[in-house]
Amino acid sequence: MKLVVQVKLLPTPEQAAALDATLRACNEAAAWVSGKAHALQVFGRTLLQQCAYAEVRARGLSAQPSLHVLRKVADAYTALHAQVKAGLLGGEHSPRRAKALAKPIEFRPHAAQPFDDRCLSWQMADRTVSIWTVAGRMKNVAFTGEPEQLSRLAEHRQGESDLVLRNGKWFLVATCEIPERPLNNNPSGFVGVDRGIVNLATTSDGDNHQGRKLCVYRKRMARQRAEIQAKGTKSAKRKLKERSRREARHASHTNHKIAKEIVAEAQRTGRGIALEDLGGIRERVRLRRPQRATLSSWPFHQLGEYVAYKAQRAGVPVVVVDPAYTSQTCPRCGHVDKRNRSCRDWFACMVCGLAGPADHVAAVNVRQRANAAWAFVSTPNAAVSPTCRRGQSRAASQQLKHTAPVPGS
Repeated sequence: MKLVVQVKLLPTPEQAAALDATLRACNEAAAWVSGKAHALQVFGRTLLQQCAYAEVRARGLSAQPSLHVLRKVADAYTALHAQVKAGLLGGEHSPRRAKALAKPIEFRPHAAQPFDDRCLSWQMADRTVSIWTVAGRMKNVAFTGEPEQLSRLAEHRQGESDLVLRNGKWFLVATCEIPERPLNNNPSGFVGVDRGIVNLATTSDGDNHQGRKLCVYRKRMARQRAEIQAKGTKSAKRKLKERSRREARHASHTNHKIAKEIVAEAQRTGRGIALEDLGGIRERVRLRRPQRATLSSWPFHQLGEYVAYKAQRAGVPVVVVDPAYTSQTCPRCGHVDKRNRSCRDWFACMVCGLAGPADHVAAVNVRQRANAAWAFVSTPNAAVSPTCRRGQSRAASQQLKHTAPVPGS
């Protein structure tokens, strides 16, 4: 699987000036190519190279950087057209879609620029790189990073690296091809994971990863953000961007830790991981105004992505199940009733009396649906009835009639 490693460059003032001039020259050339591509309605790599390669070279770029500029422009238009085709910019007569297609794609002066092994070479022993610039080949540019990241970079780096300028600091983002462990096709069970706002993740084993600290942090950031927004100055807007990035990094770090613990436990016990399919949840639920901001800033999708890629790397299977009524269904008798969950934190079955923390009960239901879904998926086709072969989503919605009670209830 592909992962990226980011290292920080430590250039001298002269080296930083050369890198800055290089990014500006490459992105100015990319903006010019984008305008020509839009005017001629030519977006393919080969056609763009035929139309604009000589002019890009005349702007002072070498052969290989010129090709990277042309490919960057072509890839940008490919991504734009893919968004249009998928309907992400609205329908055929959408003003948003018309605005996106009416003008050429713009490139910021300091947008990232790719470098291949002809333009960039790594000296891992010396912790330096040699990189092409508009001022010539620049050697002995120092870099640093975390030991684990540097080890991964030395062992698994493949393909291109991107030169990035962020907040006045220089970075190289390299692609690494990490070997995956063989997938466990015969898990001994599943770890059900219920994701929420108050409790970011609760597992069927009873582990509760509370998000109270994250919620308190976000409320404090929201208050400070409101105070800064009230000023409306340029410096206030810059500060808002800085705080937004800081908040995103904090949430990402929290999700990384939770995902790592869940995957490690599943790998240690030889089990898979079961997640709820929460796609489109913002469109499905109706909330009061005070709750909308909380749901919009809820990082559940990021947590699911982190769990999925860490599990893939560890060879742990992941099953996505139907989330309907997981918090209102009794995992022992199967009774479904919204009265089973009289409050947010507690579950008590109206029929059999099973009681316990609501998030834990939901995680147990997620685990049971994954067991049912995996049984259908792993059964040979000859032994599966036509009704059961309609898809995993049908199997995931089934409840097991004979299940163990919730531990500790």
